[in-house]
Amino acid sequence: MQFRQQALAKLQSPEELDLPVRLARPQGWLALGVTVVVMAAASVWAVTGSVASTVGAPAILTHGQGSYLLQSPVSGQVTAVLAKQGQRLPANAPVLQVRTDKGDSVVRTVAAGRVTTLAADIGQIVRTGTTIAAVEKVAHASDPLYATVYVPAENAAAIPAHASVDLTVSSVPTEQYGVLRGEVKAVDRTAQSAQSIAAFLGDSQLGEQFTRKGRPVAVLVELEESSATKSGYRWSTAGGPPFRLDSMTLATGSVRLADQHPVDWLLP
Repeated sequence: MQFRQQALAKLQSPEELDLPVRLARPQGWLALGVTVVVMAAASVWAVTGSVASTVGAPAILTHGQGSYLLQSPVSGQVTAVLAKQGQRLPANAPVLQVRTDKGDSVVRTVAAGRVTTLAADIGQIVRTGTTIAAVEKVAHASDPLYATVYVPAENAAAIPAHASVDLTVSSVPTEQYGVLRGEVKAVDRTAQSAQSIAAFLGDSQLGEQFTRKGRPVAVLVELEESSATKSGYRWSTAGGPPFRLDSMTLATGSVRLADQHPVDWLLP
């Protein structure tokens, strides 16, 4: 009987116009409010927020002026080696003595520096233009080290001035001593060839190694100094490695690029 009365009442008012309209349940209003807040926050972040990114590239520790290849100005036989590998020499210092058709000739350094490679032995025949040594341009033992990071050319424009750089040094266990800290000092916008890199580093093999994936851009990184570490530079750990760093040490650099706004990714 009860169901019959309900059915008759529904027939009398099929559109239920006399009943109040329920737009949403309280749970629905809560979900809608949360959705609106999340969308508003995402919109604000897309306009005002930023996303940091980095680029990794091979690097090497050197002194700021790089190196040069010392070539023999004469042809003849090496009769004496007057310098040692690793030795620091002033400008115009004797390196080799070569016997030529016109007598003995001495090959001398062009600029002050440290002999990093000595490629001549007594009895060897050299010709004019033969590379006999690589000399790093450093006048004093206290001259600071820099890092040169060879970044892909397409990333050069995104590197801001004074960008932070983390360097993983090949001779330093990262898990124990962390990474070396630095800051971008200069960006050479010219793509480097294997020959130009070899001329700067005094090593043709490194020139080929750093251009294996294309011609990179050289980024000069100034290392952050610290009197609290044995190396004299700041690391991500408190003390860093218990030894000093040598030039011509290979590393991998992680350079922070300019921050990008997320909205830039959405707009054409």
